[in-house]
Amino acid sequence: MADRPLRILSLGAGVQSTTLALMAAHGEIDPVDVAIFSDTQSEPQSVYDHLARLMAHGVLPFEVIVVTKGSLRQELIDASEGKRGAWGRPPLFLINPDGSRGMTRRQCTQDYKLDVINREVRRLAGIKPRSRGPKHIAVEQLIGISIDEAQRQKDARFRWIENVYPLVRMGITRAECLEKLDSWGWSAPKSACTFCPYHNDAMWQDMKVNDPKSFADAVAMDDLLRGPGLRLTLRGEAYLHGSRQPLRFVKFDELIAAKAARRERPQGNLFGNECEGMCGV
Repeated sequence: MADRPLRILSLGAGVQSTTLALMAAHGEIDPVDVAIFSDTQSEPQSVYDHLARLMAHGVLPFEVIVVTKGSLRQELIDASEGKRGAWGRPPLFLINPDGSRGMTRRQCTQDYKLDVINREVRRLAGIKPRSRGPKHIAVEQLIGISIDEAQRQKDARFRWIENVYPLVRMGITRAECLEKLDSWGWSAPKSACTFCPYHNDAMWQDMKVNDPKSFADAVAMDDLLRGPGLRLTLRGEAYLHGSRQPLRFVKFDELIAAKAARRERPQGNLFGNECEGMCGV
């Protein structure tokens, strides 16, 4: 075991985790030993292009390891066809048979992000699967949560891992992350599955206008949710959007304008509900 904890960056390839990676490259935080990107195989192409740039020779002074459970998109397709055991469990908006509204419990982050990353962290730290591990801190896991999202901080599930939040400790906001990236000649995409129900109206509208390929994929996935396979599983109708209407028919610009007219605060994205900041950062 090393004299100091292994420093591992959970790389979501969004704004905050990209900022942390480049801060390490520029010597603004303590050195990182390795970064882990958990691939749901369901993100926009812009995320994969951005990840490839980060992994290019000479950009980062540490290795980026890509791990995956498989395709969350394909699992949802399989579930819509009624295949046994297939069900990725994103947090879908429901209309129940009695007309009431509900939402499914989110499990996709646990299955496709946390568990996959934790397995790789164990491997890198030399800790056997299912063992309790050492009593001392063997791993510092850096997570890209900024000070304006500090409520998302959580302790690690294992006693030998310490979750570390450098952006919170340094008082850096997401806006300041964007400024840092710009000063280095970088930008970062929004990191999340194309069909994530946690997108807010502004994110959906931006995708519809600026990334029509990803939006078309999300529309196709939304249509599949109301196929015969998932109707049996969910006993209701499922939707990606909180209005509980087909995504292809949602007028995001009108919803945004209506909220502005009512002088409501702009809808934040729902990633604050997301487990341990592993998606969308």
